[in-house]
Amino acid sequence: MADLAASPEIPPQGPQSAPEARPSGPGYRVPRSPRTRAAALVALLLLVGSGVLLYDAASSWAGHRPGSWRGWLAGQLDTRQLSTGWVLGGAAVVLLFGGWLLVLAVASGGRRWLVLRHAPGAVIDRKGVAALLQTRALALPMVAHARVRAGRRRHRVTVHGSADLAAAQQELAAELARIGLLTEPTLRVRGRPVKHRPPVH
Repeated sequence: MADLAASPEIPPQGPQSAPEARPSGPGYRVPRSPRTRAAALVALLLLVGSGVLLYDAASSWAGHRPGSWRGWLAGQLDTRQLSTGWVLGGAAVVLLFGGWLLVLAVASGGRRWLVLRHAPGAVIDRKGVAALLQTRALALPMVAHARVRAGRRRHRVTVHGSADLAAAQQELAAELARIGLLTEPTLRVRGRPVKHRPPVH
């Protein structure tokens, strides 16, 4: 067994399997996020603004006086200079809001999902990958606890105990190959000692 004090971490390695032809096409892409919150916010703002304008226009057509806010707004636009603070502040808010919507429209979203190579449209949650790797790590000899952080490009596994880190690296790389990610991330395995002796499987 490798001593964790002497070898606390195994250098990161890429995929261990032989290189295969990488599938391509629309089905082998990260699914786009529905952007429900942003869409709901924009729809709410448009609904409120349209409702206010429609109510005021209908009141004017019915012979009632238009809303005082229309006169106030017309007066502000007529008298205020574009260099005033509230005009610049409002423009900055609108600019930030528009930039946020633009980023949401361009970015794909769905960062929690990893694409599988088994079939078009097949994806797996990063938490699911982390759970599979953690289960496999806990099945290794001399491992008392394991913690996995599954990212989009790197997976970090910390095993607590006195396990052979080289063997753990190979076993976890094989588990990643079994999962079958379209783009296998870099795997980093490191060890941490524990106060009590872990059970021997």
